[in-house]
Amino acid sequence: MESKSVVDMIEASSGVHFSGFHMNGLQERHSEVEQPTTSATENVLMQPFVIGVAGGAASGKTTVCDMIIQQLHDQRVVLVNQDSFYHNLTPEELARVHEYNFDHPDAFDTEQLLASMDKLRNGQAVDIPNYDFKSYKNNVFPPRRVNPSDVIILEGILIFHDPRVRELMNMKIFVDTDADVRLARRIRRDTVEKNRDIGTVLDQYSKFVKPAFDDFILPTKKYADIIIPRGGDNHVAIDLIVQHIRTKLGQHDLCKIYPNLYVIQSTFQIRGMHTLIRDSQTTKHDFVFYADRLIRLVVEHGLGHLPFTEKQVVTPTESVYTGVDFCKRLCGVSVIRSGESMENALRACCKGIKIGKILIHREGDNGQQLIYEKLPQDISDRHVLLLDPILGTGNSAVQAISLLLRKGVPESNIIFLNLISAPQGIHVVCKSFPRIKIVTSEIEHGLNEDFRVVPGMGEFGDRYFGTDDDDRQGVAPPK
Repeated sequence: MESKSVVDMIEASSGVHFSGFHMNGLQERHSEVEQPTTSATENVLMQPFVIGVAGGAASGKTTVCDMIIQQLHDQRVVLVNQDSFYHNLTPEELARVHEYNFDHPDAFDTEQLLASMDKLRNGQAVDIPNYDFKSYKNNVFPPRRVNPSDVIILEGILIFHDPRVRELMNMKIFVDTDADVRLARRIRRDTVEKNRDIGTVLDQYSKFVKPAFDDFILPTKKYADIIIPRGGDNHVAIDLIVQHIRTKLGQHDLCKIYPNLYVIQSTFQIRGMHTLIRDSQTTKHDFVFYADRLIRLVVEHGLGHLPFTEKQVVTPTESVYTGVDFCKRLCGVSVIRSGESMENALRACCKGIKIGKILIHREGDNGQQLIYEKLPQDISDRHVLLLDPILGTGNSAVQAISLLLRKGVPESNIIFLNLISAPQGIHVVCKSFPRIKIVTSEIEHGLNEDFRVVPGMGEFGDRYFGTDDDDRQGVAPPK
């Protein structure tokens, strides 16, 4: 027996819209896209904003950290020093301590540092060793109790050396100070604070400090997101960093993890519109009216992420105005059927825009999906706005994005627009396609046992297009 025709599939799509698709054959795709569990998602949501601060000895790292902490006084911030995780020296090493290289990566107990960070990132208090630089032991003084916080600053000369530590960081800062300045500071610090002979200080610098900087510390500069010249003297850089941190702290936790996820700034108007379209008692007329308003906001925000070129025009007052020119190579792609509700807003914003369509349809009981597409022939040369109001499990989004990639669309040219997103779907899409952008108006609590978005707004297509419940008969349960 032949499969259903494309026309039949499109007609069938006037029924319920499946946001994410729940299918019996999902296990067959498990190796392709791993579905995160709810508990794993909740753990990630609680993770703090981690800042790594690296640089040579006496470069001003501690000053930079202190200034950041001072300006973030209204946030919970803790400082974790890599120096706290030096290995205890053995009797043999103590006997020849002047030949021990404290600037080598092997001098640090990185495993203990990772274990401590794992606890902090999972909301647990931890005891940080208090290393004694006279006995070269970490058990002479009581450990320092560190509680979970909104911001964790990891500071140390080699804090960027181990990739496992780097992966923990949301922001990496390298303090870049002239070698002569660092040496002068080190001489002053070691002779005054540690009562060391200047000859010993210079000998240690030439034998261990400088070679270690050249071999291990300086190469990690390439991993930095921000490089601060002059360290704590660079107040402009510190102010910009603090401003960026405050912006990130004001975002949803998932935005800190995925820089390609954008949630439009919430206002009372937006919250009011969400209240109305989520209310099960809202009439179809009101649902469509306020859904259209929210969709327009999402579309406008998404358009703001397209590339622009500078353009000058002459105003009616014969003045020159320097502005930008809109991106010309653009098209929309709606996921049938709910995605079609977003087409009018896109057309209202982009005159004459081409819009393609993708239908993802479950065929039979074997869980296989049949995809129908009608896309512009030159779509590979365009930026694509993918339209689907609800991101649930992320499975249908993965199917749609994968199709666009097979058509030659660069991943970085895709912007996925939706009204609400479940964390599980965000994880799936962002991990599978880290270079696309997701723009949404709100992030949901998650999915229930039926794989429905909660609190959600029900089946969007049914409510927007006024589909009767009777039309759902014979159709697989939504996801």
